[in-house]
Amino acid sequence: MEVHSTKAMAARAVDLCVELLHEQPSIESVSRVLRDHGETGDLDLSANDLTAMREAAARLREVLAAQTVGEAAALLNRLLAGGAQTPRLTSHGGSTTWHLHVDSGDDAPWGEWFLASSAMALAVLLADHQRVPGGLCAARSCGRPFLDLGGGSPRRYCSARCATRERVAAHRSRSGTRAPG
Repeated sequence: MEVHSTKAMAARAVDLCVELLHEQPSIESVSRVLRDHGETGDLDLSANDLTAMREAAARLREVLAAQTVGEAAALLNRLLAGGAQTPRLTSHGGSTTWHLHVDSGDDAPWGEWFLASSAMALAVLLADHQRVPGGLCAARSCGRPFLDLGGGSPRRYCSARCATRERVAAHRSRSGTRAPG
C-alpha cells in the first residue's frame, strides 16, 4: 500500500514542476509523473487540468526560488491561505494509507490538489528543516527546481550533470580554453 510521506509529496511536487515548466508537458507525460509517484486508477487529466497545474507549478517555483526562509514562508502562507481547505484525513476508500489532504475533496480538480498538497508538503519541510526546502539550479542554461533536504551547505544544482558542466565551464574560463565546437 502506498505511503504518503511529506518528502514523497514534495518530491512529486518538484518533479511535476520540472515536467510542467521545463519540458513539453502533455497529458501523457504529466500522467507518467503522477503514476511514477503512486497515483493509480483513471487520472482523467484534461488540457484545462494541465493549464491549471502549470499555473500552480509557476507559483510553487517562486517558493523554491526564495532567497530566504522568511520569503519562502511568506509565499507558502499566501498559497495556503488562498487555496488550502481544512485539513482532512483520507485513505481514498482504503486504497492508500491514511494521509492528510488540504484540498476540497478526493475529487478536487487537479490544479487545486497539486497546489494545496504541494504547498502543504513544502511548508512542513520548511518548518522541519528551518530552511527553504529546495532551490533553482544555478547552471546558466538550466534553472530547474530541485528538492534540498540535506544538511550542510544548500545545494546549488539540480543534478551532478549540471554541477559538472558549470565546473568545466568555470575552469575553461579561468584557463582560457574553449569548448571544442
